[in-house]
Amino acid sequence: MTQMNDANSGPILVINAGSSSIKFALFDASLKEIVAGAASGIGGDAHFTMGTHASTPDLGDHDDALGHILDALEADGVALDQLGAAAHRVVHGGADLTETVRITPAVLDQIKACVPLAPLHNPHNLAAITAMADRVPNLPQYASFDTAYHATNPREATRYAVPEDWHKSNIRRFGFHGISYQALIGTLEVQTGHPLPARLLAFHLGNGASVCAIRNGKSVATSMGFSPLDGLSMGTRAGSIDASAALEMAARTSPAEVLETLNTKSGLLALSGGISNMKSLIADGSPRARFAIRHFAYWAARHAGSMIAAMGGVDAIAFTGGIGENAPNVCGLILKHLGWAGVPLTATHTVPANEVRQIAENALVLMDQASAT
Repeated sequence: MTQMNDANSGPILVINAGSSSIKFALFDASLKEIVAGAASGIGGDAHFTMGTHASTPDLGDHDDALGHILDALEADGVALDQLGAAAHRVVHGGADLTETVRITPAVLDQIKACVPLAPLHNPHNLAAITAMADRVPNLPQYASFDTAYHATNPREATRYAVPEDWHKSNIRRFGFHGISYQALIGTLEVQTGHPLPARLLAFHLGNGASVCAIRNGKSVATSMGFSPLDGLSMGTRAGSIDASAALEMAARTSPAEVLETLNTKSGLLALSGGISNMKSLIADGSPRARFAIRHFAYWAARHAGSMIAAMGGVDAIAFTGGIGENAPNVCGLILKHLGWAGVPLTATHTVPANEVRQIAENALVLMDQASAT
């Protein structure tokens, strides 16, 4: 892990804004978490937690939610004018924003330009950035991008076999969960006390799920593509599906309905008949629930096979995310399918997800660089 100097003494507020929630955590300059919480149900039945405190405030929009978070931090003794920075998770950075950056007006414009690529995510990330700037106008803000880690994928991995004008319109593979994979490789080295394996097969398994081929610490292939819909079957997302099937259903219904169905009404939810949570599926034990679990493991392993091909083999396997950390039997099913790869159990690892700490570390690296110049 990167060691920080004492020049950046102000705490870092990490903000992860979703469609109806804002998760947050405060870290000191040594990357120790001070406090964490979330505002959820924004625009509806809102709920707020911070540490052991919980309440049900009226949060009409993201501005209200962020204001409530900042008020709660101040009430807890955190002086906003003493913060070192705010660091944000931004889902899509497109082809140009491929590393953590300090947010400037030009960067904001670039994030806005990526809204068509991530219409369910980037607008909420932007709302949190703007609200933070309004409340604490002189505070430096930084953005880490879920797509950035996969910028090292070769052109063969990112290019769809489509006409050039499509490609120039950003119809290409980007990949996601990059902050999680970046955190995984740093944590794995500390956890094992050994250098990172040369060819690491990494699974991020949660409500969203993907697999990544990591060679010498760099992403060389990943299962998600133009959007987070592609690849593995997930909690409510279908994963990979023939485009002709989607177009056929769009002709019968509408493109908007198909997009909604593939993102929110498919995956484990559809296969099981109403359960999208893996813990609940395991507890249910019905034939449909068992089939959903088998389907999840089968497709995770099938996509993993292509990742192994991209790396030219595999030396170790790592699991992270809610399922990856808490469903060993499901991970065991995936490993059973991958038995042919010859990876010993001693080279199989479970790594706690810590994206928020990684976002803080990314910001602190840039702050250290700035203070050293």
